[in-house]
Amino acid sequence: MTKVLGMGNALVDIITRIDNDKILESFGLPKGSMTLVDLDTSNFIHAETAGMAKSKASGGSAANTIHGLAHLGIETGFVGTVGNDDMGRFFKKDMQVNKITPILFRTMNETGRAMALISKDSERTFATYLGAAVDLSIDDIAQDLYKGYDYFYIEGYLVQDRVMFEKALRLAARAGLTTCLDLASYNIVDENVDFFRSMISKYVDILFANEEEIRSLTGKSPEQGALEIREICDLVVIKLGAEGSFCVCKEGMVRVGVKPSKAIDTTGAGDLFASGFIFGHMKGLSAETCGQMGAILAGRVIELIGAKMDESNWENLRREIAALED
Repeated sequence: MTKVLGMGNALVDIITRIDNDKILESFGLPKGSMTLVDLDTSNFIHAETAGMAKSKASGGSAANTIHGLAHLGIETGFVGTVGNDDMGRFFKKDMQVNKITPILFRTMNETGRAMALISKDSERTFATYLGAAVDLSIDDIAQDLYKGYDYFYIEGYLVQDRVMFEKALRLAARAGLTTCLDLASYNIVDENVDFFRSMISKYVDILFANEEEIRSLTGKSPEQGALEIREICDLVVIKLGAEGSFCVCKEGMVRVGVKPSKAIDTTGAGDLFASGFIFGHMKGLSAETCGQMGAILAGRVIELIGAKMDESNWENLRREIAALED
């Protein structure tokens, strides 16, 4: 059976439905943004929203994608760093409950957490304390990590440590894994354009980006940018939100629409899209079918709060996915 190893920021998502957007202004958080905050600010926001509906799950971009693959029946592992605290223990247990092999390194910092504040119009605003998540170091990355895996999925947020990031990609390539990179955020791409292009050219087989990220990477429209990056990468997948997606591959440019959905919370939509797409790719299916599988997962997760779904949802999704395999 094909196995997937993920690597990313190990975060606990604390998802809160806010009553109105004025509270975002009081926290100094631009609506729809992802703002890095310190531990005191994270604790303050948590306390100030104490009376609002909350839920908690292991999260982070790559971790969400790995969760999706695990629920589709794929054997998975996840590499990250947590603190020696209750949040870290929760993260590990949540991974195990979801049949993901946790490969977690521990540090003295507190486990990272993402306060996801969900507005009534479904827009999400993140206040993220990275904490221990950024302590993943070059010394943690060893060739043995990749043994037994066939695909490697890494999130662009880890680029803050370029030496570690490149080593992770280099060892995956040396082990013969199909390597997938999600660019994570346009502002991160803006700060690392040349480095990302170098990494994609040397190591990446499948690139995931949204329209803002591909613009930041190339300075071109999503279509022209994807065509340009296709020259240095086997497969370029562009997520367009409500407009669906397209990919550039050996078959040319393939467009896929969205699954009709009533959006409540868009958290995890791109991550779960990647789960579906990679699942299809692992099965050797066409780019169009891979995109359709991604759309099915993304379309369902935005109808719920948070990036995780319960087993009843997954039972239905697995049936829909299986129907596309025929």
